[in-house]
Amino acid sequence: MRSEPDPPDTAAAGRDEPRARRAAGPAESLGRRVAEHRAKLGLTQQELAERLGISRVAVSHVEAGVSEPGERTVTLLAGLFKLEPHELVAGTTYPRAKADRLPLVAARYTEVEHQLALLAADRAWLEDSDVSPAAAEAVLARWRAGLGLLLDDAWDRRERDAVGAALDEVTAALADLRDRPGPATRRAGR
Repeated sequence: MRSEPDPPDTAAAGRDEPRARRAAGPAESLGRRVAEHRAKLGLTQQELAERLGISRVAVSHVEAGVSEPGERTVTLLAGLFKLEPHELVAGTTYPRAKADRLPLVAARYTEVEHQLALLAADRAWLEDSDVSPAAAEAVLARWRAGLGLLLDDAWDRRERDAVGAALDEVTAALADLRDRPGPATRRAGR
């Protein structure tokens, strides 16, 4: 009879804890770990609840250990905390049967985070290359239009603020680029 492969070693998967600490003593409450990660991100229970699509009371119950979250919620929490699901529950009181049903990976970035990372890469490329002003203006103009659409679609306050700040920076960079004298103006000024 062929056996299924063992799930990832949940006792060794926790990122923030040394192995000796995980191995010694009673298991940590998953709720306590969720509360710690939420605090590191500076989120309120209400903000976390909105991101997860659950009630603030449900978040409070998870953090207090009154209830255990389902696999869907653990997966969403793991992605939000930039962990894999098994890393989040490793060394906790989360039931083994539920842990065995968790997916191996979780989406870790929102579309806003992804787009802002791409924008940062494009801006670094523009700074480090000899791109013509016209080409740089075209790249920045596309980003300004795209950020405007992203701002319309972003509902999370923190993400809206981040997109708004990026939009302001791109708009200022475009204005700066347009205010620079062109090659003909520079030659005439010599």
